[in-house]
Amino acid sequence: MGLCTSCHSTSILTGKLILPDGSLQEFSSPITVSDVLRKNPSTFICNSDEMDFDNVVYPIKDHEELQPGQLYFALPLNRLKRRLQPEEMAALAVKASAALAKCGGKRKNFKALLN
Repeated sequence: MGLCTSCHSTSILTGKLILPDGSLQEFSSPITVSDVLRKNPSTFICNSDEMDFDNVVYPIKDHEELQPGQLYFALPLNRLKRRLQPEEMAALAVKASAALAKCGGKRKNFKALLN
């Protein structure tokens, strides 16, 4: 299982996960989606790079690992396989920016999320 830190900024490249409550978890070593879901069973994990408004949000498969340098969202199960509305996408971008800023992490460019 990967090492998880919550709101701890390091120079190590980490996988970042934004939880539904807006908190940030960082993983400095490989961790599978199933490991993350054990602590967050009412959510699914999606890759921020694969999200686009008016497209369906699909989960990452349980056996896949969260990748360093990548941003992920843990979304409530009721959003699974639903089209992501522009206002939902904007809210997720704001939530991620706030979590990253609070932790002093590098900000991801959210231009792609909002286009």
